[in-house]
Amino acid sequence: MEVSIDRIARIIGAEIIGDGSLVISGISSFDDAESHHITFAGESSFLGRLDSSRAGAVIVPRSVTKESQTTLLRVDHPKLSFFKVVEIFHPPQKKRPYISPSAVVGENVSLGKKVTLDPNVVIEDDAVIGDHVHLMPHVFIGRGARIGDHTTIKPNVTVMDGTRIGSHTLIHSGSVIGSDGYGFAQGAGVHEKFPHTGIVEIGDHVEIGACNTIDRGTLGITRIGSGVKTDNQVHIAHNVKIGENTLIVAQVGIAGSTQVGKNVIIAGKAGVSGHLTIGDNSIVGPYAGVSADVPEGEIVSGIPHMPHKTWLKAVNIIPRLPGMRKKLLALEKRLKSLENQDVV
Repeated sequence: MEVSIDRIARIIGAEIIGDGSLVISGISSFDDAESHHITFAGESSFLGRLDSSRAGAVIVPRSVTKESQTTLLRVDHPKLSFFKVVEIFHPPQKKRPYISPSAVVGENVSLGKKVTLDPNVVIEDDAVIGDHVHLMPHVFIGRGARIGDHTTIKPNVTVMDGTRIGSHTLIHSGSVIGSDGYGFAQGAGVHEKFPHTGIVEIGDHVEIGACNTIDRGTLGITRIGSGVKTDNQVHIAHNVKIGENTLIVAQVGIAGSTQVGKNVIIAGKAGVSGHLTIGDNSIVGPYAGVSADVPEGEIVSGIPHMPHKTWLKAVNIIPRLPGMRKKLLALEKRLKSLENQDVV
């Protein structure tokens, strides 16, 4: 496919600085782009290297005013505009709805309009599948589960009994939704399993990354609010509540009954203890260990977590600790020597 810069500019509402008649035939990252590619630069580290870019065109913020040897397209949001350009060159593949002969559909299952069931899909009794749902190979849908309209579930996903998934949601391969939580009670020297009779409820426009495990409520509901996006390898324990539009990055673990607010960011490998509250619009830094409530709008880091600015100071001290210890031991030695002289 070949597309002129003029056409791209019209689609994304861009102002052109350079050659609008230039023809582009593909997209690329900033560093890998060639003369037939279009890319984007939204951060200062890339904007400072515009003149060295080999790209035919670069989407940049409107704050960029200087000319460049590369054609520039000035927009309000470079990354979002670039996503629109990606769709020009890689439009979504439309698959004709069908039900594979190897799909297994139980009794009293409600299938919506234009549903696609790929090979070896299993849907248990009493499940409800909405319109335009696509279940890819080896997806398992448990008894009484509900899947909303326009939802796509990728291969090898397990959706356990009673789970409710909203519309326009995407669940990536290998995830398990509605598994039992880690609940045991000790009695007579053995660990007795606590029965989990709750469910998982996932809102609309949610994206669940690959290999997530989201546990069902012990008695009530584990709830993932609308607009939530999780990365790969995230674990969300029983009865956790996650507010709308929250972002959870890879390898985060959230223990049982914790409530995470709206518009929260939990960065990679952070761990959150159980029965806590993470306030709206707060940020939990990478590798953080959250052991107490986080107030609304707070930015925390470290183990145990603390205000981010305090953590930065502590981190700067850590590399100096061996030298400080050496100096402290030397001072103690001198002090003892002086004390001995006074005694004599």
